[in-house]
Amino acid sequence: MTAKLNAVLEAIDAANRADPVQEPDDAGVDQPEAYLYGLRMTSELDRLFGDQASDVLRIAARGQHIERWMLKRAEYPEGRAGYLQWRRDQGKAHGARLGGLMKDAGYDADSCARVGVLLRKEGIKRDAEVQQLEDVICFTFLKWYFAPFAAKHPDDKVLDIVAKTARKMSSDARVRVLAEFDLPDPLADAVKAAA
Repeated sequence: MTAKLNAVLEAIDAANRADPVQEPDDAGVDQPEAYLYGLRMTSELDRLFGDQASDVLRIAARGQHIERWMLKRAEYPEGRAGYLQWRRDQGKAHGARLGGLMKDAGYDADSCARVGVLLRKEGIKRDAEVQQLEDVICFTFLKWYFAPFAAKHPDDKVLDIVAKTARKMSSDARVRVLAEFDLPDPLADAVKAAA
């Protein structure tokens, strides 16, 4: 790992350790939610793509939720339109924040701008790195956040989320999901149908 990359990842972690929301890690120890999410994203990125991941992709994965708690969902209108606007604003804010950290660490302007492209998911399905980030996001959700989500929602909502998640993934990622996760038949069928 280069000194520049290490400096940015440490800055992301420091920012995310200020998250007031705590969540238990795999050992049951409470951690700041955004910090834990960043570590989980990095873990899945390393597992899925290993050394082929660029610095920009590594930074985008670790910082995808940087200081997410600062832009509150409750400050946006209820419903899908309000949710989507909040998500777009989060992507812009995260891209600007990470671009600033990258600039401070010595990354060039193109790299600083590129991280925002990944976080805003510009070119999903057409841009390999944007798609890699989306696959990491989906695997992170399925591995750590899907079961708690499914426990709180009716089956039809769970099926809808799995179908939407599968549509965002690359075909290779969908194959891996079916191989790595023991999904009930209706959910596995939704993943297969997303092809």
